[in-house]
Amino acid sequence: MHISFAVFADAANLSQEGKLNILGVFDAVQVAGLPTIHPRTHFVVRLKANSTDAGTHVIAFRWLNPRDEELWSSSGEMTVATPPNPVFEVDLPIIACVDLPLNSAGQYRMEVVLDGTPTAEARLIVSGPPPAMMPATGPMFS
Repeated sequence: MHISFAVFADAANLSQEGKLNILGVFDAVQVAGLPTIHPRTHFVVRLKANSTDAGTHVIAFRWLNPRDEELWSSSGEMTVATPPNPVFEVDLPIIACVDLPLNSAGQYRMEVVLDGTPTAEARLIVSGPPPAMMPATGPMFS
């Protein structure tokens, strides 16, 4: 089993036909203040599996801040069935709708752990408000 991609998006869903729809992929956000929450972020992972991947697997997500401190995590089991045609890979899309805690500016990452092994990650750059301007002291021109 391998991961084709992992992205942050404004929205994602699966159509009735099983097509993965992703809207508004992003890798950076600007926030008005810190700490804060970036609400309703869709984290989308596209897994590919073949006949050798049949069975139960554990997938986990770990949200890490710029200091590599874990701010959020979630895990669960999934069962992969044997594909109808063992020659081909099957898509296993995962859409997680999460509120991302942000406690400082910098580069965050969502780590994808498959069966205990970090397998992929998506990075998100967080920019906070610009630093406050210092008031000028004394005359500017003489």
